[in-house]
Amino acid sequence: MAGNSRRRGAVRKPGTKKGATVGSGGNRRRGVEGRGATPPAHLRPNHPAAKRAAAKQKSRPPAKKTDETEMVLGRNPVVECLRAGVPATALYVALGTDADERLTESVRRAADSGVPILEVPRTDLDRISANGLHQGIALQVPPYQYAHPDDLLAAARAESSPALLVALDNISDPRNLGAIVRSVAAFGGHGVLIPQRRSAAVTAVAWRTSAGAAARVAVARATNLNRTLRDWAAAGLQVVGLDADGDTVIDELDVTGDVVIVVGSEGKGLSRLVRESCDAVVSIPMAGRTESLNAAVAAGVVLADVARQRRR
Repeated sequence: MAGNSRRRGAVRKPGTKKGATVGSGGNRRRGVEGRGATPPAHLRPNHPAAKRAAAKQKSRPPAKKTDETEMVLGRNPVVECLRAGVPATALYVALGTDADERLTESVRRAADSGVPILEVPRTDLDRISANGLHQGIALQVPPYQYAHPDDLLAAARAESSPALLVALDNISDPRNLGAIVRSVAAFGGHGVLIPQRRSAAVTAVAWRTSAGAAARVAVARATNLNRTLRDWAAAGLQVVGLDADGDTVIDELDVTGDVVIVVGSEGKGLSRLVRESCDAVVSIPMAGRTESLNAAVAAGVVLADVARQRRR
C-alpha cells in the first residue's frame, strides 16, 4: 500500500510523490557488471569438454616417483635379497600360499632380521604385480643406494683379482640391467656403471631379473659416462666396447688385466663419444645368420669369455 512505511524493506525516496517502495538491494547493479573473460571449454563444469577431460584424468595412472620404496616380487628374488642382507622394510605373504623351502627360508630370515612380516590377501599382491607373478610373496625395499664411480673403482682395485667392471650405454630396459647384474655376479665382476640420465635404474623389475644379485654387486651412477670412462682409462683400466661392428672379436683380445666392458644397446649400439673413448671395440663371433644378440645375452657371453681367459 502506498505510503505504508511499516512494510518490511520499504524505503521512501526523497523528491518523489510515490509512496514507500522495496529496493532491489543492489542486485540489478551487480547483474549488469562484467564477469570477465569466458574460461576455456575444458574448465567449464558442465561443458562436455570438461567432462571428457575429467574422465581422461581419472583413467590416467598416477606418475611414478623415481625415489620411492620398491616391491621385489617372486620367491627367488626375495630369498636372494634376504640372504644378501638387503635393508628390507616389510615382507608380505599372501594368505593361503603353499609353502616351500624358499618361502620358509624367507620368513625365517625376515624374522631373524627384525623385518615385519605381514599376511595379506592375494588380491593385494595382484594389484602391485603384473599377471600375478608374485608367487605369493613380496619384499618391500627402500630406494636403491647407488655407489660413486670412484668408490666402485677403489673397491674393485682392493680385490685380489684384476678389476672387472661393466658400463652400460643406452640400456633403457630394467630387465636387461637386472640380467647384466646377474651375469656380473656369476662371472666374478666387481660392479656395474650406468649413466644418471637416459638409462634404466635399479627398480623392482631389475631386482627381480637379477634374482637378488643386485644386493651383491654394486651399481654406480655417473653424471657423465664418457668422462668417467676416460678417468678410468687414465687410472690404468682397459676400456673395451662391445658392438656388433667391432674391430676384432672378443677371444682375440687379452682381457686378463684391469678392464671395463662397455655394453651398448641392441638397437643403437655404442654412442659416438663413448666409442671414441674405448681402447678397443670387439664383437662376438657367431656361426649363424643372427645379426645381433640381446644386450644382456651379449654381456653374459663376453663376461664368460673374460672369466675363461682369467682361469688360464
